[in-house]
Amino acid sequence: MRVGLVGATGLIGRRLITISSEGGAARIVGIARREIELPPEARVEMFVADPANWGEVFAAVQPRSLICTLGTTWKKAGRDEEAFRAVDYTLVVETAKAAKKAGIDNLVLISAAGANPTTKNLYLRVKGETERAVTDVGFKRLDILRPGLLRGSRENDMRPLELLARIASPIVDPLLPAKYVGLKSVDADLVAEAALGLAIRKAAGRFVHDNDAMKRAAREWRAKCDPIVVE
Repeated sequence: MRVGLVGATGLIGRRLITISSEGGAARIVGIARREIELPPEARVEMFVADPANWGEVFAAVQPRSLICTLGTTWKKAGRDEEAFRAVDYTLVVETAKAAKKAGIDNLVLISAAGANPTTKNLYLRVKGETERAVTDVGFKRLDILRPGLLRGSRENDMRPLELLARIASPIVDPLLPAKYVGLKSVDADLVAEAALGLAIRKAAGRFVHDNDAMKRAAREWRAKCDPIVVE
């Protein structure tokens, strides 16, 4: 099954390519703004195009669903709110609209724990506004993943504070109050496996997944990929 991917250069995007290449349940078709170095032994089709033309690529390739991991950071955006919103809101929403227009009915959107369009926190407010706008696009099935702090090795993207938080997470996670349980750290591989599993589901609706829900979806994905042993 062909699954589209935008955001292939990020932590989850790269893990999606590697994990899908190891199994036979889904094959990633990536669309990017520039050529990227692929993980070793990756089995993936990559198309390079300006975002304004991504809709044409979607229409030509016709993946069954699309996984969107697009996003930037406050630092990469030059600490400029407009530049940050241009990626985390505008690019994501316009990509969703282009995918729907091209006939893609299922979208898996990687958001963040705590996303809320009314919060004072800029990052989480933009994530919440993006979720709301993508919901209005009208996909047959929309899965919104809200992972906590991501654990994993990033390529050429040093984030000292995030690194310190990941190191402290084994101690801090068990101490978090119940209302903050969604902020617990989660392995990027688990999020990628959950996204792949959800991308091939058929039931219609809008679904929001926290860390625990992603763990269940990841287990189902692994079950599909496990070889059948004949005795």
